[in-house]
Amino acid sequence: MKTMASGVQARSALNWLLGSILLLCGQLRHIAGQQAWAVTDWADAHATFYGGTSAQGTMGGACGYGNLYSSGYGVQSTALSNALFNNGLSCGACFLIECKLEGSKYCYPGKSITVTATNACPQGSEGGWCDYPKSHFDLSFPMFQQLAQPVGGVIPVRYRRTSCNKSGGVRFSMSGNRYFNYILVTNVGGWGDVSALAVKGEKSGWYSMNQNWGQFWSANADLTGQALSFKVTLGNGQSQEFYNVADKNWQIGSTYETDYNFS
Repeated sequence: MKTMASGVQARSALNWLLGSILLLCGQLRHIAGQQAWAVTDWADAHATFYGGTSAQGTMGGACGYGNLYSSGYGVQSTALSNALFNNGLSCGACFLIECKLEGSKYCYPGKSITVTATNACPQGSEGGWCDYPKSHFDLSFPMFQQLAQPVGGVIPVRYRRTSCNKSGGVRFSMSGNRYFNYILVTNVGGWGDVSALAVKGEKSGWYSMNQNWGQFWSANADLTGQALSFKVTLGNGQSQEFYNVADKNWQIGSTYETDYNFS
C-alpha cells in the first residue's frame, strides 16, 4: 500500500509539472505571438525625430489626418515603422514611451511621453531604422526633445500601448459622392485605433465599410437624405454604436462629431 501511494503521489506530481510546463509554454507563445503594435507590457524600440523644430513637416501623412492641430492631435504625434503601422490600422493608437537611460547618455531621467500614431515611417528612411521588422518611432521634434537631447539622434526607448484621452467626441469627415461614402475617422478615445467601421442610414441596415487607406473608410451606398449612424470597432475589440451623428441634410465636405467617446 505504501508503494502504491508513493506511485500515485509521483504521478500526481508529474502531471502537475507537465501541466505547469504546458501553461508556461502557452503563455510564452501568447507573448511571442503578440504583434508589435498591440503590446501592453513594455517592449523595446528606438526613436528618431522628423518634421523640423516646429513640427510643420509632420502635418498630413499616411493616416490621412491632414492638419494635426485641427484634427485634434497637435504635435503629440509619431510616425510608426512598418512593424508598428499595421497597414494603417494603428493610426490613432496611443503609445507611452520612455527613453532607456542605460542605453543612451542623452536620455533625460524620469521622462515619458504619450503620443498618437499619425503617420508611417517608410522603408529605407531614417537610416533603415524604420525597416521591417524593427519597432521604431519617428517622433515630432517637440516630443523627442522631451525625452532626450536632440544631439542623441537615435535613442533606445521602451514603449507600450496606452489609452487615448481625447477632448470631445469621435469625428466623421464626409467626402466622396452620393454613391461612394468616403469617411475619415478622427479623435477616437480609448484604444484609439479603428479596426472596423459600419454606417447606417435611418432607413437602411448597416453597411460594413472597407479601409481605403490610413483611417479613410469607404462603402458603396446611397444614403443621401438619411440621418447617419456609425458603428466603430477598435483594435482591442471594443465597439460602440453612435446613432444619428449626422442629420438627414448632411453634406459632403462636412465633419460631424458624436456626443460621447470611447473611454
